[in-house]
Amino acid sequence: MHISEAIEGYLSHLADVRRLSAATVRAYRSDLSDLARASGDADLDEIDVETLREWQWDATTSGLSKATAARRTSAVKGFLSWAREEGMTDVDPGQRLVAPKRGRTLPTVATAPALSEVLTDAKEAARDGDPIALRDHALLELLYGSGARVSEICGLDVDDIDHERRTLRVRGKGDKERVVPYGRPAADALHAYLVRGRPALSTRGEHAGAAVFLGVRGGRLGPRAVHSVVSRTVAPAVGADSLGPHALRHSAATHLLDGGADLRSVQEILGHASLGTTQIYTHVSAERLREAYRLAHPRA
Repeated sequence: MHISEAIEGYLSHLADVRRLSAATVRAYRSDLSDLARASGDADLDEIDVETLREWQWDATTSGLSKATAARRTSAVKGFLSWAREEGMTDVDPGQRLVAPKRGRTLPTVATAPALSEVLTDAKEAARDGDPIALRDHALLELLYGSGARVSEICGLDVDDIDHERRTLRVRGKGDKERVVPYGRPAADALHAYLVRGRPALSTRGEHAGAAVFLGVRGGRLGPRAVHSVVSRTVAPAVGADSLGPHALRHSAATHLLDGGADLRSVQEILGHASLGTTQIYTHVSAERLREAYRLAHPRA
């Protein structure tokens, strides 16, 4: 069987059986399609460890980040292991493949005062009742107030909001469902948007359905549009040319820890499967403390 044929079966397995997110499946499709191209769409049995190492080396010399190279390696190892289990090949050369170590980088975090100023500006912009301004204010407040992923916010339906308890029911990685809280400022912005903004957007052509956040044409808002909103409003506050919505998630986690929240609670709010993933934010907080000490202490 050729690699390209087996890839389609594996991607279906990831989506339908393992229930991985659409974004993860797209990334794996890109990685594995590149392997198929590099090998000339060879038969599975013709793939050996040298072919895989040469593919890895090409990725390294092309300037891909260590994180991307590690993901590519993970994709091919999972694919070949699955192919052997399914009886498509008798060998699994991926077992001998070593993933490059990921470089550990601290996430971009905006300070609480900087975000407060951004959100105040967004509130002022929404004061005249413009539907897009109302939406963007609610969007920013909810991203920061809940710490949810952009895909989780975009996937919100109206019935997923419990206004009385101020909680959201979101679906995270692996289609896992969890409930996250949000604060009073987010509640106020969300109420204003749902009452005055969303009804106006829902009449603009596309079928809105039950989606909470709508685009300019009335359909469900997508992650790319959210990225544009965050980059336009938050990036200048941290001195960045461009910034994605994940920065608000990073900021929420760091500020929770700065405020005294315990690591386990933050893990639950963020929906991390591993506590180790959440622990990176303790390093961010420590870096902020060291920087404050360096700037303020006379003997620093």
